[in-house]
Amino acid sequence: MSKAKNLVMVCVAALALAGIGFAQEPAAAIAKPVGTVKAVAGNAITLTTDAGATVNVVVGETTRMVRTAPGQKDLKGAAPAQLQDVQVGDRILARGTPSSDGSSVVATVVIVMKAADIAAKQQQERDDWQKRGIGGLITAIDAANGNITISISTLGGSKAATVHVAKETVIRRYASDSVKFDDAKPGTLDQVKIGDQLRARGTKNADGSELAADEIVSGTFRNVAGTVISTDAFKQEINVMDLATKKPVVLKIAADSQLRELPAMMAQRIATRLKGGATDDAAGAAGQAASPSSGAKPGEGGTGGGQGGQRPGGRGDFQQMLGRLPAVTIADLQKGSAVMVVATEGSATNAPTAITLLTGVEPILTAAPKGGQAAMLLSPWNLGGAGGEAGGNP
Repeated sequence: MSKAKNLVMVCVAALALAGIGFAQEPAAAIAKPVGTVKAVAGNAITLTTDAGATVNVVVGETTRMVRTAPGQKDLKGAAPAQLQDVQVGDRILARGTPSSDGSSVVATVVIVMKAADIAAKQQQERDDWQKRGIGGLITAIDAANGNITISISTLGGSKAATVHVAKETVIRRYASDSVKFDDAKPGTLDQVKIGDQLRARGTKNADGSELAADEIVSGTFRNVAGTVISTDAFKQEINVMDLATKKPVVLKIAADSQLRELPAMMAQRIATRLKGGATDDAAGAAGQAASPSSGAKPGEGGTGGGQGGQRPGGRGDFQQMLGRLPAVTIADLQKGSAVMVVATEGSATNAPTAITLLTGVEPILTAAPKGGQAAMLLSPWNLGGAGGEAGGNP
């Protein structure tokens, strides 16, 4: 379920609590379609429900329509709305009497959540994950005291941080077959394992070595660094020789997979750091080398004021830098191309799905010929997405 769906589902409980205009409706005859507006014509709203069905919501003179903000837990702050306020892309929760075939609902109440409001809420959450979030690989778990130790990969090496989980902490777990943060399900602390990747947001201490978590999301992912053996654009698959295992691995490319190219200047600087050499900050190089169409400005380096308090041009957040790198397609990946990939774990019946694939990494793999250290550089990226979309995702 996407975050937009999660936001509107809050209103389902709000309807039950509000109890407005329902007394005359027999419980068995009530329908509550939830979904995204596909079209508006006359007095009918065509809705694509979250289950994938198409339903016409008929708005009459007695229908009560209100507009609420994403994330609201009741309708106290809801404002009156009109049918002409509804636009394609808005989210709708309706309640009313269904037709015999279920294709339409005569609505008694319609709750509207504007697409622009949802987008603003998601952006706010993305920004918060960037500002108050950390991510890395889990190296130790103290379940009794609610402490999780993670290793955070940086261009200068790795550092440890402790995430404190309390009873109030929201815990979510990535779906095993999904590349979407939005598909993460409610989880428990006992599901979290050493070797998992974890991202958390909350209150950090001064040096960022500890974080009291408001929310954590974890999952088991696969890091692959190697060279392309072959590609299949029809099947949307690539075959990669994993340098760490010395075995080929087939990776699926989904619509949400991010395929990016690392600029040569940045790749060389990262390689120099892996070799232990001194160089200018690679994050700054990313900002300078990113293509103009990506929206990066010289010197930004994928950071900005307010994003974790980093100075422009200073050591950047990989998650932000990734969103500024040029996109590539399967057709751009030639035999022998060096790639670094974060993918879902996969199963005996399903190949792993690439979450993030980075090409243009030949210097990095040369600096780390076994591929393990190089692949770990991508570890935090899968939880942040392009520019931290997971944070809105988180």
